[in-house]
Amino acid sequence: MVSGDQADQAREACKTREPHEQRTGVPDTPVRETVLSDPRALRAYAHPTRMRLVGMLRREGPSTATRAAELIGESVASCSYHLRMLAKYGLVEQAGGGQGREKPWRAVAKYTSWPAHSDDTAVDEAAVALSTTVAELYFERLTRAMEQRHRLPREWREAEEFGDHQLYLTAGELVELRERIRELLRAYDGRNDDPALRPEGARIVEFLRIAHVAPEDAL
Repeated sequence: MVSGDQADQAREACKTREPHEQRTGVPDTPVRETVLSDPRALRAYAHPTRMRLVGMLRREGPSTATRAAELIGESVASCSYHLRMLAKYGLVEQAGGGQGREKPWRAVAKYTSWPAHSDDTAVDEAAVALSTTVAELYFERLTRAMEQRHRLPREWREAEEFGDHQLYLTAGELVELRERIRELLRAYDGRNDDPALRPEGARIVEFLRIAHVAPEDAL
């Protein structure tokens, strides 16, 4: 699943931090956000391995294709190919130094976003396909978390939440609610990049934000 809170934009956008296993330090990323609007870039990014690579680089900092292969469980050749494709569309770049597959790569930005809707049919279709891929990754990670839940200490099992709400809202009220939730989460955002801000006992918690109009056939 994919995730994250980005800078405000004039238009609505889908925004994500790539699924991650663990965040160990300060990500070496030059800018805060990459916005995808080219349908070719959207289609290129809609690949689980590429999302995992970007997430890994944000988490671990600059890494070679060899190191990436070790971390995500893919072959060096596969990682090298996917890193080049990500670089083609401005999602990663070479960090300098090294030769061949030992050249380090880094994520260009801390977050990736794309339009939630577009008047351009090609962009709209590619964005929907990418969002669907992200949703599938979210479900995959959620399923893994549920399967491993029995390993958690009791205090964490009791602290976790799994549920949903159906609300009657106007579009404006949904925007307001969404922003209120984001504001609450921003209070903890600095801990992602600065380990010194994390209190003793803190663990990575994945907080999914999904709000959508109920499908007609589900009413």
